[in-house]
Amino acid sequence: MLKKSLKDAIQDRRSYYRIGGGSTISDEKIQSVIEFAVRHSPSAFNSQSARVVLLLGKNHKKLWELVKNELKKISRSEEAFKATEDKINASFLAGHGTALFFEDQSVVKNLQAKFPSYKDNFPVWSEHSSAINQVLTWIALESEGLGASLQHYNPLIDKAVQQEWNINPEWKLVAQMPFGEIRGQAQEKTFEPLENRVLVFK
Repeated sequence: MLKKSLKDAIQDRRSYYRIGGGSTISDEKIQSVIEFAVRHSPSAFNSQSARVVLLLGKNHKKLWELVKNELKKISRSEEAFKATEDKINASFLAGHGTALFFEDQSVVKNLQAKFPSYKDNFPVWSEHSSAINQVLTWIALESEGLGASLQHYNPLIDKAVQQEWNINPEWKLVAQMPFGEIRGQAQEKTFEPLENRVLVFK
């Protein structure tokens, strides 16, 4: 049973950059939440191209150490890297786990071969599929009382991630979602007037 209604979870979802290593639910429940979101995320032609790697415990920490290592290689200076390192340590590595979102390119290629008239659309629709999977996962974690944010250190970390966890090379890394217990409030969210964003014709 989710701790929040769907409406409240959608409304309360934010980018939390102050998270801790604890969790409001068990690791088994976290896995169940992730699997539920993956199973029920819609996709073009029901292609089900979304893939997720859930990193917990030492594997979660290993990811963010890996990210720091890759960033250090391209950092302008020690001072610049120190600021980046502090942010990663406090906002991502400090969390309980990370969900890595991938799109299986073999699925995309098969659809392109099968439906050549839509060839150029399938990579775009694949990105849509991943985005839907990401937001459903984010809302589901929020509904369980966990704070999360969405990060994009790809493609910088792609090769290292693939090697470290023996990821299928056809899986394209799209985003990373660190999560954990909420240690601080998210920033206030501002909203553009809905009349500028939603048109209604009756």
